[in-house]
Amino acid sequence: MVTLLIAICFISFFLIKNSPIDPIQAYIGADMLKVGPEQREVIAKYWGLDQPIMVQFFNWGSSLLRGDLGTSMIFRRPVADIISERFFNSLALMISAWILSGIIGFLMGVIAAMKKGTWIDRLIKWYCFTLASTPTFWMGLLFLIVFAVWLRWFPIGMGVPAGVLAEDVTMADKIKHLILPVLTLSVVGVANIAMHTRQKLIDVLASDYILFARARGEQGFVLFWRHGLRNVALPAITLQFAAFSELFGGAVLAEQVFSYPGLGQATVEAGLRGDVPLLLGLVIFSTLFVFAGNLLADLIYRILDPRMREGRSI
Repeated sequence: MVTLLIAICFISFFLIKNSPIDPIQAYIGADMLKVGPEQREVIAKYWGLDQPIMVQFFNWGSSLLRGDLGTSMIFRRPVADIISERFFNSLALMISAWILSGIIGFLMGVIAAMKKGTWIDRLIKWYCFTLASTPTFWMGLLFLIVFAVWLRWFPIGMGVPAGVLAEDVTMADKIKHLILPVLTLSVVGVANIAMHTRQKLIDVLASDYILFARARGEQGFVLFWRHGLRNVALPAITLQFAAFSELFGGAVLAEQVFSYPGLGQATVEAGLRGDVPLLLGLVIFSTLFVFAGNLLADLIYRILDPRMREGRSI
């Protein structure tokens, strides 16, 4: 993990520095014509942008080792404060979509495998193949048009009602603004887990011990509960935890479509406006987030499957 972080920090830093976006011009914004060359030099010196790239990377890395992620050029606040503030908004979105897509995808995969070859199986496969090739932002725009513009069931975007004081925002308001982004990520995210569970359960149902159980008269839900659930649940859990990277990437697009104030929207703003400290802080945080998901998947697999523990035969 340490070597991975070092490589990601190094590559990300130099990619950002070689991007066509001028961070000073993005920092100045609409006042670009009012700022002369001398003022630009002062701004560059203040943010350390007048130094060679290697010196900038060394200074940033030294601060990072001390626990300082730097100060955001956009928000004029410490990067750590911005990440911690927006993380809880993104966490509510990602966890809700992660749980919903995992449950729905697993159930769809089980139903498709138990009804293999029927119209239900073909319908679920068509649904999953269609969603697997559907961009998240397109699905989000479709939900906005149908449920927010045409039907007016949900607000068009944002995390809270516009023009309402923070102390007047209720939990119901936050949940109402969260529903469409969660549905967008959930609907798109069920495809992988559903198709994986379907294929795994089909393989299990074709095994010898399942044929023996059928010969004893077991069938339907009882057969699945006794002999199939554990065998398909373990790979499904592993796949769901390993999908943290896809979940985070989908959240970036969904938050941008719905103007949801989370890490995804902050990432897009930092990239478009050349905010190097904020963008690098978000890259490091997202890497740790994905690594935590993969680690949890491995640990849970070892807990649920005794064969994976040391000293046990596979």
